[in-house]
Amino acid sequence: MLATIAPFPPYTMPSPAEGMTTERAIVVAAQRGSDDAFSALVRIHQRRAYAIVRAIVLSHEDAEDAVQEGFLHAHRALDRFRPDQPFGAWLYRIMANAALDLVRRRKVRVAEELPESIPMPFRDPAESGELRQRLQEALTHLTARQRAVIVMHDVEGYTHGEIGRTLGIPEGTARSDLHHARAALRKLLQNLRSSS
Repeated sequence: MLATIAPFPPYTMPSPAEGMTTERAIVVAAQRGSDDAFSALVRIHQRRAYAIVRAIVLSHEDAEDAVQEGFLHAHRALDRFRPDQPFGAWLYRIMANAALDLVRRRKVRVAEELPESIPMPFRDPAESGELRQRLQEALTHLTARQRAVIVMHDVEGYTHGEIGRTLGIPEGTARSDLHHARAALRKLLQNLRSSS
């Protein structure tokens, strides 16, 4: 006769009175095998993870694939995460690596319409469509890492140090990549006003 094994009880967020509503408590619960806790971590981080990945791969479909791969890898590697470090930084580095791996595998990137969150240098309605198209084209000429750095810094508000830790590069390299990405975009977009 087979013994019946009781399933893990469903994860429920501790009440504020218990003082355990921190992300750290959720991470520890996920490390102990709670799928509900890991789902809570996904809900907390999915938007920013998508923004980081989308900056690297540019296409929505590739971004969804890379985010899914990133969360799968994070779930598998959760036992190696140390709760004394920031979970977001650890997770976003995994996401960036998943996106960079996808770019390396595919080599061909399909550019889609840019997300509305990317700031536009000009807001003249007559120029906005052409600018969006030019900016979209210009971003495809940057390296995946340069796209990631420029979006993480200029759109998401990351510091150079945070970008370096997320992408696994020195802070100075993140700063340099941002400088070169901006210079490349300026060069690619320099004829916009004169051609209109």
